[in-house]
Amino acid sequence: MSTLQEIQELDSAHVMHCFARLPVCFVRGEGARLWDTEGKEYLDFLAGIAVCALGHCHPRVTEAIREQAGRLVHTSNLYYNAEQARLAQLLGELSGGYKAFFGNSGAEANEGAIKLARKWGKLNRGPECVTIFTALNSFHGRTLLTVSATGQEKVKKNFDPLMPGFVHVPLNDLAALEAAVDENTLAVMLELVQGESGIHPCDPEYVKAVRRLCDERKMLLILDEVQCGLGRTGAFFAWQRYGVTPDIFTLAKPIANGVPMGVVMARPGVAEAFQPGDHGSTFGGTHLACAAATAVLETMRDERLPERAEEMGRYFMGRLNALREKHAKIKEVRGLGLMVGMELQVPEAKAVMLRCLENGLVINATGDTVLRFLPPLIVTRDEIDRAVEILDDSL
Repeated sequence: MSTLQEIQELDSAHVMHCFARLPVCFVRGEGARLWDTEGKEYLDFLAGIAVCALGHCHPRVTEAIREQAGRLVHTSNLYYNAEQARLAQLLGELSGGYKAFFGNSGAEANEGAIKLARKWGKLNRGPECVTIFTALNSFHGRTLLTVSATGQEKVKKNFDPLMPGFVHVPLNDLAALEAAVDENTLAVMLELVQGESGIHPCDPEYVKAVRRLCDERKMLLILDEVQCGLGRTGAFFAWQRYGVTPDIFTLAKPIANGVPMGVVMARPGVAEAFQPGDHGSTFGGTHLACAAATAVLETMRDERLPERAEEMGRYFMGRLNALREKHAKIKEVRGLGLMVGMELQVPEAKAVMLRCLENGLVINATGDTVLRFLPPLIVTRDEIDRAVEILDDSL
């Protein structure tokens, strides 16, 4: 096995430097645990940034991947695909009748959602109706279109000219949104829990009011559930917790537990705007990815993991709030289910993250003051207790 230094040298010489990598290389995982090249064990409370919702190497998903890889991996979307059709059926059952388009990532899913909305707008609202409102501090992806949709200037820097057609408004500010929409407003696009900017949940009454506004103005409501979807907030889809139904929503990170997949879900009446030739993906919805995703969804359903995320999330946030009483530098704990953020009074989030890593806990810093926790949905109380102990020592 290569040493960490050897891997770092290879990476430095041959990989584009788009990531400020942390000084560790993981080589094995099981459940909520990881091991690095030196054999050191870690408790994983990031789960691949909300990807490994079932933990690492879940036996049901591993078996589905092995079995499907031995039979058929890819044929293209020129032909019918039984695994894709069955996965779409399962997603439709879980969501109440939405139809699916399969891609490879969250950015692709959001780009597909925007394309679908634009096509629907041309057919139903007119050629000038193209503007989509998104929230300040939102994050929708790294492609040029989804960067344009994102409400954070730091991800836009040096990529001008951006794509037109997006307006950013403050989150949870209905008056600002109502004042800004006009006859050319096509849709409102929201993350029900903003992830990359530091775990900011939408106010439930705000979301319901946005849904009413969209209905009144014949606009679409698009929900980006790339990070907050599929069990993490305590329901299969975060919109189920908020008591609203979107016109379009997107899924990605956890759907295949690490096998690349993104999904655009649209209600009947909107989904039909896409016709052959409007959109596509060479690798979208391969036999392999769909087999993995089906195993993930069936496991979440059978083991009631969304309900578990709700229970474990309450317990975890309770433990973190108790820690807040001990450490004056902790300003706030916020989140929903197992999507949790801790804001510090001081700009030490990255230092705390690195100390946690040294002490065997994998978490994430989103900016200078916020720590982000996205443990797998299979996490136990004992693992939460151990993570809080490490965080306590690291603080």
